[in-house]
Amino acid sequence: MIWYNKPAIWSEDRDQVYLRAESDTDFWRTTHYGFIRDNGHVYYREQAGDFVASVKITGQYKNQYDQAGLMIRIDERNWIKTGIEYVDEQQHVSAVVTREFSDWSVCPQSHNPTSVYLKLIRQGDSVRIDYSFDDFTYQLLRMAYFPPEVTVQIGLMAAAPDGDGFDVTFEQFSLLAIS
Repeated sequence: MIWYNKPAIWSEDRDQVYLRAESDTDFWRTTHYGFIRDNGHVYYREQAGDFVASVKITGQYKNQYDQAGLMIRIDERNWIKTGIEYVDEQQHVSAVVTREFSDWSVCPQSHNPTSVYLKLIRQGDSVRIDYSFDDFTYQLLRMAYFPPEVTVQIGLMAAAPDGDGFDVTFEQFSLLAIS
């Protein structure tokens, strides 16, 4: 796997990746806030074709917009990030789809789950995002257009836009090609 904006503190052991998301990091393009940020952390593989990516995420979210999850990326103008985002002292299952401009979808989780399981399924010109809190029952969060037949970067993402950083552990990251 390859780092995009490698954090200063991170480790990998078997099927677990730990990192400390650094402060003032984010992925966002223009919409509503008027700024562009492309300096969050992504630990990725390149992948062509259709696939299923999945992971378990456990974060110590504490500051506004702390976030961790999966990212699929072509370049700084075309990407999707999904996972937990901490907003107004509450975790939200979140997705940001960016095709030149970012949009944001959230699903508040008042129980602030210890961990979340994500599945990102790329098929043809779409990406489907499913989430679970028990790795058994999954719910659809979002289906979005994503350019087909382009090799992408797919992997683990974390950012801490407003706080002083936070710790996150990713477990059981899997990437399987599908036909």
